[in-house]
Amino acid sequence: MTNLGDAVRAWSEDGFVILPGLIPGDELKPALGELDLMYPSAEGFHDGTDPRRDRFLGDEFAGIDSFPFASTEVSLLAVHPRLVELAQVLLAEQDLRIYGAEAWAKYTGAADYEQNLHRDYLNHTILVPSDDPGCQQVEMFVYLTDVPEELGPPHMLSRTHTGDLSAKPNWYPHGDTVDSESGYVATQGRPDLYEAETSGAGPAGTVIAFETGTFHRGTRLTAPRGVRYSMQVCFRPAAVEWGDRLAWASRSFEPAWASFVERATWRQLRLFGFPPPGHPFWTPRALAGMAQRYPGLDLTPWYPATR
Repeated sequence: MTNLGDAVRAWSEDGFVILPGLIPGDELKPALGELDLMYPSAEGFHDGTDPRRDRFLGDEFAGIDSFPFASTEVSLLAVHPRLVELAQVLLAEQDLRIYGAEAWAKYTGAADYEQNLHRDYLNHTILVPSDDPGCQQVEMFVYLTDVPEELGPPHMLSRTHTGDLSAKPNWYPHGDTVDSESGYVATQGRPDLYEAETSGAGPAGTVIAFETGTFHRGTRLTAPRGVRYSMQVCFRPAAVEWGDRLAWASRSFEPAWASFVERATWRQLRLFGFPPPGHPFWTPRALAGMAQRYPGLDLTPWYPATR
């Protein structure tokens, strides 16, 4: 695994870290091989030959699919060991929960992907971002394909430029504007912040990890006939109960969920709240029920816990 000492220092100082090619190409291949289960290819979209094309028009968020994905390989990528290790190191915690995972396809010309600088905390916590290291959350952008500048990489803003900014407003436009969001949008433009941005452009396998209080924004795709495939994966310490985005039980009756569960390791399932081996939950009756619900799941790791 990668030496992540420098990543911890950047995370602490800037609120984000960019790790080019953290996931090697050969470890991306299984997910790339199933992307067509979820999204049109660049040719299928731009030539209009894929019937799913219209879904992506006019709304920058229309290309988002939420976990579990139609592709089990893409679902497994969300809990890739390198991502989990990175989250554990940055959060200084071994017992983590994954509280959000989304795949995202963007196509040149489909929508306007240019965003104002903002933080994500409003839909990642019922509180506000904490400056206590033990109470933080980490979001990750994971590039499934190359994302050069012309394919709209996120731009990040170091907390060294934002330390004096309060919880509201949350969005800072480039120029002056009118606030229609109850104080969440700054009315005075902040071009100085945009001048201090860091581009997140990078090759396939690049991971950008950032804290929910870190300012960032999406940028416009300009490459002719371009496409960008990426994921956003979010982790928190198990004890940070106020940080959440999705309730996994609400998705757990879907076939894609069962397909993922039956392929995942017990450590990966632990990220979703599965009790670990040795937990009192794993009675003979519970194991029998799990064997019915997930026939393809190897329950061996949990059997020694039976009483």
